[in-house]
Amino acid sequence: MSKKVVILGGGTGASTLVRGLKEFPVDISVVVSVCDDGKSTGKLRKEFDIPAVGDLRRVIAALSETEPLFEKLLEYRFKTTSDLNGHTVGNLLLAALCNITGNMSDGIKSLSKVLNLKGKVLPLTEDNVVLMGKMADGKTVEGEHNITEYDSKISKIFYKEEPVITPSVLTEIKNADLIILSMGSLFTSVICNLISKDVIKAIDESKGEVMYVCNMFTQPGETDNFTVSDHINTLNEYLGKRKVETVIVNNGIISKDFLEKYHNEEQKDPVIIDDDKLKNIKVIKDDFLMIDNKTIKHDAIKLSLKIFEELINGTK
Repeated sequence: MSKKVVILGGGTGASTLVRGLKEFPVDISVVVSVCDDGKSTGKLRKEFDIPAVGDLRRVIAALSETEPLFEKLLEYRFKTTSDLNGHTVGNLLLAALCNITGNMSDGIKSLSKVLNLKGKVLPLTEDNVVLMGKMADGKTVEGEHNITEYDSKISKIFYKEEPVITPSVLTEIKNADLIILSMGSLFTSVICNLISKDVIKAIDESKGEVMYVCNMFTQPGETDNFTVSDHINTLNEYLGKRKVETVIVNNGIISKDFLEKYHNEEQKDPVIIDDDKLKNIKVIKDDFLMIDNKTIKHDAIKLSLKIFEELINGTK
C-alpha cells in the first residue's frame, strides 16, 4: 500500500514538487490555496464568484499523465484585444466545470479523469476567500495581489472571513504519512493554508511527519533577509502543537552571475543555511539546483527522491 503524501502550497512551488513526486509510488494529495486575485484568476473570481483557479490549474497540469500537448493547452494564455485577453484555457475550463458540477471540488474531479491525474488536487475551500495582510508599517491590506505589491513587509496574514475548509482536505491531512509544506511564497502560497483552526487541528491529529521544503531565494516583501531558521520559525508561529520536524535545503553553489542577476533584477538573495539555529530539526541537504530557461529551480526528480527516501526510511 502506497504511503500517503499531502502537500500544502500553491503556485509554481507545489507544481514543481508534484512534477517529480508523481514519478514515485506514493499517494499524492495537493491542497491548494485559493486566495489569488490577480490577472485571469482575479477576473474569473469577480465574474463567477468562485475560488481562485490559477494555482489549481498549475498543479493539475503538473500531475497530468496525458500527452504534453494537454499541459500546453491548459497553460495556453490568450493574447488578443477581446475579453479573452490574459485568460488561460485551464482557468476557463475550471470556471466552466465549477458552474456545471456546482462546486470546484467536483469540477476538478471531472477534469482529473480526463487528464488522468497521478494524485488528487483539493481546493482549500469552496469559499471565495479574501486574504488580508497586517503590514510592518501598521496598515491592513486587502487581497493577495495588493499584499504582494505593497511596499512594506508582511507581519501577519489572515482571512477577512473564516473559510469553511473542504472536508476532504481535513481527511487527507489526518490520514497522511507525510505532510509537506512546499517551497513557494511563504505567506501567500504556504501559510495561507495554515490560517484555519480546522487545518491546524487536522495536522495536530495526524501522525504524519511535518516537512518543509525551503525556498532557495528570499522573496521581496515576504522574506527579505530570511535564513532557513527564519522560514521555519515563521511557519511554526502558525502551526499548532505539531511543528516542522524536517527541512530540505539546497546546498548547491549558485554561480556569481545568477547571484547578481537575482539580486539586481528581482531583489532576491540566497536563503542562508544557519546550522547553529537548526539543532532541534532534521536537516536534509543536497544540491538541488537546476537551470531552466535561464531561471534557477529545484531539480524536481532529485528533490522527490530525497522526499521518497525520507518517507520510506525516516517517517514515524
